[in-house]
Amino acid sequence: MTTLRALIFDVDGTLAETERDGHRVAFNQAFQSAGLDWHWSESLYGELLQVAGGKERIRFFIDQYAPNLPAVDEWEAFVAELHRRKTELYTQQLRSGKLQLRPGIRRLITEARQADIRLAIATTSHLKNAIALLETALAPDAPSWFEVIAAGDIVPRKKPAPDIYTFVLGALGLPAQQCLAIEDTEHGLTAAS
Repeated sequence: MTTLRALIFDVDGTLAETERDGHRVAFNQAFQSAGLDWHWSESLYGELLQVAGGKERIRFFIDQYAPNLPAVDEWEAFVAELHRRKTELYTQQLRSGKLQLRPGIRRLITEARQADIRLAIATTSHLKNAIALLETALAPDAPSWFEVIAAGDIVPRKKPAPDIYTFVLGALGLPAQQCLAIEDTEHGLTAAS
């Protein structure tokens, strides 16, 4: 029998329900502050969640929904700036205490620590988002509880590619059979598998 040695958590949707009332709201605020008439409703955002990564989601929205576009010379820089602003707004939301952990997450993490089970994060969310959620919803020192926090663009391909999990396993120095991934989406499950 294999011994469980580490828990690897996704962040958004797994540790807390951050998408609908967190990221979506921050995206809409970023669009408004950039003078764009774009608005992501809950139903549209549900569709956009099939695309992993915030910058990728913006690009997909532009490609698929052809919204009114501003005159922009450098699209990659424009998308990166929109995403940077969205991350800033989302972090402000977290720091205000608006988003809470899912039921049972605090207990699971606490009991894992007491049992000397190692903790890690594998997320495509921006590192600042992951850290802010841990600090505000769990504890100010919670990031130090996680041996590895792999986030954002640390790997070339986002979920459903396995890159983020391969990175975390390498950093932990553990085989996959000794780790349990906790995910909330099909993309995440595919990446972890």
